[in-house]
Amino acid sequence: MEEHLIDDGKYRYIEKGEGTPMIILHGLMGGLSNFQGVSEYFPSMGYKVLIPELPIYDMPLLKTTVKNFATFLEGFIEHKGLKDVILLGNSLGGHIGLLHTKMYPKMVKALVITGSSGLYESAMGDGYPKRGDYEFIKKKAEDVFYDPKVATKEIVDEVFATVNDRMKLVKTLAIAKSAIRHNMSKDLPHMNTPTCIIWGENDTVTPPNVAKEFHELLPDSDLYWIEKCGHAPMMEHPNEFNRILEAWLKKRNF
Repeated sequence: MEEHLIDDGKYRYIEKGEGTPMIILHGLMGGLSNFQGVSEYFPSMGYKVLIPELPIYDMPLLKTTVKNFATFLEGFIEHKGLKDVILLGNSLGGHIGLLHTKMYPKMVKALVITGSSGLYESAMGDGYPKRGDYEFIKKKAEDVFYDPKVATKEIVDEVFATVNDRMKLVKTLAIAKSAIRHNMSKDLPHMNTPTCIIWGENDTVTPPNVAKEFHELLPDSDLYWIEKCGHAPMMEHPNEFNRILEAWLKKRNF
């Protein structure tokens, strides 16, 4: 997907289609290509799909927080002149979407979260001291998915390179700590934005009980499960993910 990247000053992003703006937010270790199934399907359904490259490793260390990523997202929305957006986020991206919706509720028409942090997550954590061990990182990457074969060599190589880059590692840990600090359990009951929760039944990073808690705390939410699926449903089961999301958008007239 790299060839479609638009370099627009402060922002780098993919843009496809015309219609209702759907902004996709990738996770901490996730690339823009993780949402290829979504970005190839929804432009033909009347949506303008935008995937901004989040400045995960570009902000000063002290500003590497979930809140600053949410502010960055608002800047992108204003830069593009968008309104009534649909935010779709996986993992850290879901957390950024949630916090942005709390901070700028009038900008967001609907929210879609999958494997989102914001309540709880089990990240690599104690595994980072072994960052030089390729097989260890490979196992960690495979554990994100129900089917370990989804963790291709390209994905493993990218994670391995990230955790072996000292500054990227420091910022990765800073973001993980920021995500834990920004627990949103007290905020969610006051957030009335319609929310679609799509979760893998076998997610070990943000386990199924996390999805249930999101559903219980968010006043206007619908929860959907995908079988034999881990932390990234849009990668493991893109067709099923798209089917669920399309049906929900139609049900809600979005």
